[in-house]
Amino acid sequence: MESHAAARPSVWAPEWRGLTVGLLVTVTLVASEALAVATVLPLVARDLHGVSLYGWVISAFFLGTLVGLVVGGEEVDRRGPATPFAVALVVFAAGLLIAGLAPAMWVVVAARGLQGLGAGAVPAIAYASIGREIPDELRPRVFALLSTAWVVPGIVGPGLAAAVAAAFGWRVVFLGLLPFVAVAGIAPYRALRRIGPGGASETGRRIVPALGLAAAAALVLEALALRSLLSLPLLAAAGVIGARPLRILFPPGTVRARAGLPATVLVRGLLTFAFFGADTFVPLAVVSVRHSTTALAGAALTSATLLWTAGAWVQERGVIARGARFFVRRGLAILVVGIGTTGAVLLPGVPPAVAVATWGIAGFGIGLAYSPLTLTTLREAEPGQEGSASASLTLAENLGVALGAGLGGAAVAAAAAAGRTAAGIAVAYGIAAAAAVVGAVAAARVPGQARFLGSAHLSLSSVDDDRDR
Repeated sequence: MESHAAARPSVWAPEWRGLTVGLLVTVTLVASEALAVATVLPLVARDLHGVSLYGWVISAFFLGTLVGLVVGGEEVDRRGPATPFAVALVVFAAGLLIAGLAPAMWVVVAARGLQGLGAGAVPAIAYASIGREIPDELRPRVFALLSTAWVVPGIVGPGLAAAVAAAFGWRVVFLGLLPFVAVAGIAPYRALRRIGPGGASETGRRIVPALGLAAAAALVLEALALRSLLSLPLLAAAGVIGARPLRILFPPGTVRARAGLPATVLVRGLLTFAFFGADTFVPLAVVSVRHSTTALAGAALTSATLLWTAGAWVQERGVIARGARFFVRRGLAILVVGIGTTGAVLLPGVPPAVAVATWGIAGFGIGLAYSPLTLTTLREAEPGQEGSASASLTLAENLGVALGAGLGGAAVAAAAAAGRTAAGIAVAYGIAAAAAVVGAVAAARVPGQARFLGSAHLSLSSVDDDRDR
């Protein structure tokens, strides 16, 4: 029995080592870019006089991902992951270049949309590759490792971005990432070339709906920003344009939180809505409201990143035994606490440095909840359809980020116009916390312990049978 247990595979086994390393490199690049941009964004808004478009810089990125991830998910099922991955990196690099040269805030918004188009394909490609290549019982370890890939960027990235922006300007932060995109793409591409297509028979059906959903979300955000009677026709148009794509792009029953994959996809959207709907404005609160340094804002983001990783490792050690639901509901509850305590930093009597600790609490909460939802999606996906299922999950994730940042951005823009930026950020935090509460309720329909145990046992038996053959 002991020798049998010792023979169980590792993520560092030769057959999976290349994929594991390649995905770690890719996530490190994505983490570096995300944390660097978030750190310098207040400087971008100040330099280009674009605080009214602050939320749009984040929303545009994630609206772009709505399209990119659907294209990536379908192409990985049809062609395999290597070619879509290479194309995605080229598009992502083009967005960095345009943002670094942008003469106005609206150009930064457009460039971030292009970045999102490229970046959106990466999670769908990664999840599908893991679903096809990595045994079920090893996947919690892989996702914990991917969270760990945020550690070095989380420690070094915000501080380095702040230092580079102070010495050379914020544009160098965007442009300086370009060489790393080229270098970081080599290892993943080599590993992904060995993975074939999933055998999907229908392709292209979801691209037009994805464009429609992105357009509908953009109309909603613009309507909120207008704050006038003109917003009503935009909201009506958004409802018409977005209704059908929602039915096509998400599993049936998602809006109703039907048990299984639909509830899992919905909760992922609410989770990211809550976290990033607040995270977007943490640097703005520290720098613009409390008049502290960009370095301190970066430290708050670093704290959340490190504790997100800690939460990921905590769930990795217990998710098979306890099931996804256990960690998702607790993670969302902790996230509510983190958002609420970070909101206190807006008060003049609270030291801005408190945000380093409080936003770390929020990071730990999403770390507990995030990976179990991905694991559940891969378990629920039909064989050969991992790309499409992953695309649905990531679609909900990025729609949540876009709407969370967009709704919060509308509140901040309205309040800033009246000279009350702090009040706008407080409203954004309140909206985010409410989404987390709704997510915790919906998480009751995420698969629990029994299904996780059954799936893990089945996977172990399959690995053992393959080894015996």
